[in-house]
Amino acid sequence: MTTVVAIYTGQGLAEPLKAVFSELLPDCRLVNIIDDSLIADVVRDQAVTAAVTRRLLQYYETAVEIGADVILNTCSSVGEVVALGQRVVDVPIVRIDEPMASEAVRKCDRIGVIATLPSTLQPTMRLLRSQAEKAGRTVKLIEGLAEGAYQALVNGEPDKHDALILATAVQLTPRVDALVLAQGSMARMEQKLAEATLLPVFSSPRRGVQAVKAALENKTGLVNT
Repeated sequence: MTTVVAIYTGQGLAEPLKAVFSELLPDCRLVNIIDDSLIADVVRDQAVTAAVTRRLLQYYETAVEIGADVILNTCSSVGEVVALGQRVVDVPIVRIDEPMASEAVRKCDRIGVIATLPSTLQPTMRLLRSQAEKAGRTVKLIEGLAEGAYQALVNGEPDKHDALILATAVQLTPRVDALVLAQGSMARMEQKLAEATLLPVFSSPRRGVQAVKAALENKTGLVNT
């Protein structure tokens, strides 16, 4: 049985991703490592600090000890640590938002990037720019920070959280031809935003798990195609 270790900085994405794994990789052993102090520290310091980086690298090493064939980094705020992690461990590490970013910049010219945290927005913007450069594409990126949405979710107000994201999407619509959702936890709004804006909406969870599947297949043919 193949093993994937998914590393989370918060609670919200674990169950939705479990459902995607059950669909796309039903025979895979999925192990979750969840440390919500990571995102709390990033939000507090408005940066991925050395301490956060060290803890994340330790979790990559723990994943190897567990027997991971592939590691999935599920948090966009700390996604840039993956490049360092790939130098520390021999197991492939998939950055959940990289396939989303790659597809978005290949297909679209003006992209609105929606996030509920500045700590997620800026790494996602950098990722989109790097993927566009890699693809030889020139794209225009427009920031869409849904201010107050993250705090609403923390306060147990999911309807307010969703309404603020929707309002941000509607505001961006006249200036863009696609929307990117910077946080995987926002994927549940993908269809609603697409219906409200009539734009393509890109989210990361399903594309990230598809990349995990591809990494397993490329590694040793561990899963059936």
